[in-house]
Amino acid sequence: MTLAHPLSSWAKLFLLALVWGSSFWLIKTGLQTFTPTEVAALRLAVAAAVLAPFAIVRIGRVKKHQWPVLLSIGMTGSLLPAFLFALAQTQIDSGVTGALNALTPLFTLIIGAFIFRQAVASPTLLGLLVGFIGTLMLVLMTAHGDLSLNGYALFVVLATICYGANVNLIRVFLPDQSPLTITGVSLLMVLPVACVYLLGPAEILPKLDSALGWRSFSAVIVLGVVGTALALILFNHLVQVASTVFASSVTYLIPVVAMTLGVLDGETIGVWQMAGMGLILFGVWLANRKPPVSIEPLATADVTPVASEPGQQPKQEN
Repeated sequence: MTLAHPLSSWAKLFLLALVWGSSFWLIKTGLQTFTPTEVAALRLAVAAAVLAPFAIVRIGRVKKHQWPVLLSIGMTGSLLPAFLFALAQTQIDSGVTGALNALTPLFTLIIGAFIFRQAVASPTLLGLLVGFIGTLMLVLMTAHGDLSLNGYALFVVLATICYGANVNLIRVFLPDQSPLTITGVSLLMVLPVACVYLLGPAEILPKLDSALGWRSFSAVIVLGVVGTALALILFNHLVQVASTVFASSVTYLIPVVAMTLGVLDGETIGVWQMAGMGLILFGVWLANRKPPVSIEPLATADVTPVASEPGQQPKQEN
């Protein structure tokens, strides 16, 4: 029996899952010293700085009518999720956050169907229902099996809705632009927001007076450089040497990595939470199976997002 892809491609896939899955633990570490707003702003600034050289040389490729779209993508694909994830993790575990992040493909389908009129088959609807049930279990059940609404989990759900909108904006309005152009330029457009906060009310330097402060600072820097910029480049490379479908399977691995790291860091993952994660992943699998219809079905495994967050997958580089 032969593998459909070489071992090197599998190694890169697992490396990408490790990088994106560990992002939630890095956010958690950053929050030990900094506020959610500081973590998000610093992360965005670092990621934008890393991608700035690539973005600047590609600005000329952007058409006039695409600038408002790129601004919207910067908001929904980077700015808002960065703040929402950091805020959510002040009250929920990193492992649960990683599991909820798997909702991104489901909201991509929902927004594509109801706003952009994409065709949706019956298996897709079933997948959405299964994923919704799994989400309710994660939002309403504690690690000990108690019924308790955790409103902060809804911030993660809102972030995945932003990601879903981001994917559809890219697919509909920017089919001619490369992932590196879209991500780099859109990050540059929201960079002023992060800089205004970092140069104003943020208190980064005064907090670097202890080993814990430097540990948190280092975690956020790694989050921006590795978890955003380099992960994007690695994904684009994986799409080129393997396939978009193969690379998209990282969506199923990210929650496993996030929850494993959470447990190793002392978090408690209950049976109900494991079941909720399993239902979300099963729902994503159902929803992303290629439906047997002929009128342009939405298949998120074939058309994937450009993003600076874990769980989002860009289209192949032009």
